[in-house]
Amino acid sequence: MSNRSKKRRKRPTPRARPAAAESPPASLEQPKVAASGRRDPEGPPPAPWGSFPLVELVVLVGLVMLGVGFFAGGSRSTTLIGTGLALCSLAGLELTVREHFSGYRSHSTLLGSLVGIVVLAVLYVLLPGLLPPVGRVVAALICGVAAGATFVYAFRRRSGQSIKLR
Repeated sequence: MSNRSKKRRKRPTPRARPAAAESPPASLEQPKVAASGRRDPEGPPPAPWGSFPLVELVVLVGLVMLGVGFFAGGSRSTTLIGTGLALCSLAGLELTVREHFSGYRSHSTLLGSLVGIVVLAVLYVLLPGLLPPVGRVVAALICGVAAGATFVYAFRRRSGQSIKLR
């Protein structure tokens, strides 16, 4: 090995900006507006009810109902658990729909799966004699995949992404 000494390189001195080239104050700057119409392209879409934490409160009420339902006995526990699950699911669904249709994040798979589950529930509960069980599942899968593809198309249109068919 060689015994060469390591030389340190000099760091360049930062150049001072002239006072006239400084950016204007934040209060005078124009807010950035995305193609989707939102003010901040990096942030989530605003809720229609403003800054009131409605989704968070619904999730909190749902979690409290779930907790009480798990520790309560009798026939009320089933009702409390079902209601808690429904409230938490609806709060998550609202946020998913708002983010998807504003072009912020794609939730096409989740929304398509929801359509498939609803079709399956309708075929099993309301129309039990229409199709055999395997036919109901196949129909729900077809509806879910078709809805998922439609949701992908809607998201790409809203977010401004180019749509390529491969």
